[in-house]
Amino acid sequence: MQIVLPIEDLQPGMFVDSVHKHKSDAGVKIKSRGMVRDKAIIQKLIDKGVLELKIDFTQSDIPVPEKYQQPEPDNEPQPEAETETVAKKGADGSLSTARSHKKSKPKPVSKEQSLQQEFAVAMQKFEKNNRQIQSLYGDVTSGMKVDISLLNEVSKDIVASVLRNSNAMAILTRIKDKDAYNWRHMTNCAILITVFAKHLGLQQHIIEQLAMGAMLHDIGHAKLPQGLINKPGRFTELEYKAVKKHVAQSLGMSKGEAGITPIMLDMIINHHERLDGTGYPRKIKGDALSTAARMMAIVDVYDAITADQHHKEADEPINALRYLLSNKTQFDPILVQRFIKCMGVHPVGTIVKLTNERLGLVLEGNKGAPTAPMVRVFYNTKHLHHVTAKDLDLSHSDVKVVASVRPLDYQINLSRLLKEQLLV
Repeated sequence: MQIVLPIEDLQPGMFVDSVHKHKSDAGVKIKSRGMVRDKAIIQKLIDKGVLELKIDFTQSDIPVPEKYQQPEPDNEPQPEAETETVAKKGADGSLSTARSHKKSKPKPVSKEQSLQQEFAVAMQKFEKNNRQIQSLYGDVTSGMKVDISLLNEVSKDIVASVLRNSNAMAILTRIKDKDAYNWRHMTNCAILITVFAKHLGLQQHIIEQLAMGAMLHDIGHAKLPQGLINKPGRFTELEYKAVKKHVAQSLGMSKGEAGITPIMLDMIINHHERLDGTGYPRKIKGDALSTAARMMAIVDVYDAITADQHHKEADEPINALRYLLSNKTQFDPILVQRFIKCMGVHPVGTIVKLTNERLGLVLEGNKGAPTAPMVRVFYNTKHLHHVTAKDLDLSHSDVKVVASVRPLDYQINLSRLLKEQLLV
């Protein structure tokens, strides 16, 4: 069992597997893995700027410290959360959600895992689920009924993974494939809204409904002519009018099915509505739009902007966040700010160019310093070759992010890179 712990918790008898975090990218060289025999070694590591280490307790002489032992589910704490989303049906049949007063709510039951512990599971689930969703999408296009139970199973897999570690599944949304956009968009939106909902502290049963709503929000695209959906370039006015019908198609395939809740239907109906009334299909605005619909609108647009599609190349996440931030009349500005805080200026899975002429893969955001994430340095941009990977916390370093880069700019296959760097 391997656990990452801070240097202050290092004890003699622990077996060091590797340095996980240090203050800068210079001066820390651990020539070999090995046992910590005495406190002098610990002080030497502190003097060299080591902040966190990965400890292999299968080779240690002492057991896992009590505070790092995984608690039983029944012993999970139940902290307060800010709000609870409650779906309500108005007199006109429209759906909205209201926020309840603050009250004690159980946090979703989960056992937190490190990124590398969760990534292998997440990648296997991600690839399997995308194959299943692709098959389902093809069946619906051929006229078959949508398999709600499959979508529910996939969405629950996503929720379970995100609750164990928010970053593993989120990193996988960075893998682009324009030929698979229609079904990957469903999966990506479910992942992103789950990460967002977890960040907001929502209850697990609400998170599960949001994930399922995201899986269903665009399923109606499968009922439209696929040549239209995948058309390069802009739609004509008549084509755009036809595309808008996917909302009614998605609603028709979902309404009345077992397990479909008002929150899910709300997300389907209203994810293209905007606060200023410029959206569709009903041009409702302001307070008529629920929190769930507002969240779905943000996630839907973010993934669309950052994805490769037949009519456009993917834009960088920072530009998608700027777009959401600049359109305050259309998207809830408070939720947009919280989404940016959730995702980070450089979201996990992004490749960034650094001031030391290296490329880094963003592994973890930094709430205190959003522009200084934890990265895994892996490539020399001056000599154009891969280097021995090492983790660097930019918030404790003189090295800064210059810009986000596209993997293809350096002939990098992101899927292969993730497997090489994160599979243990």
